[in-house]
Amino acid sequence: MSNKAVINTDNAPAAIGPYSQAVKSGNTVYLSGQIPLDPATMEIVSDDFEAQARQVFKNLSAVCKEAAGSLQDIVKLNLYLTDLDNFGVVNKVMEEFFTAPFPARAAVGVKQLPKGSLVEAEAVMVIGD
Repeated sequence: MSNKAVINTDNAPAAIGPYSQAVKSGNTVYLSGQIPLDPATMEIVSDDFEAQARQVFKNLSAVCKEAAGSLQDIVKLNLYLTDLDNFGVVNKVMEEFFTAPFPARAAVGVKQLPKGSLVEAEAVMVIGD
């Protein structure tokens, strides 16, 4: 018997491969990477990095909400950027969505992301006690 539950919401982009938006095991939720897709159109929201970063956090927030949590419940955040010169911008956008205490975080420069995205984020969230 498994104690994992699949989390899925129409308020975030549908998975574009063989994976779930998130999986909950006990009080820990593992959120799959989100890229800046508009959930309604499944298209990248903009060519602008800042707009893409905002959409990524909106998508993560929707999945957190479906799992009975919020961005504030994220304990570990991994960011993937195709241009590390956008590091300051992503920090600014994060401050719009998170308050202290901030999650632990990694920011990694990568060559390419799905659908030509400029940014992707995945997270681990802990809910309840």
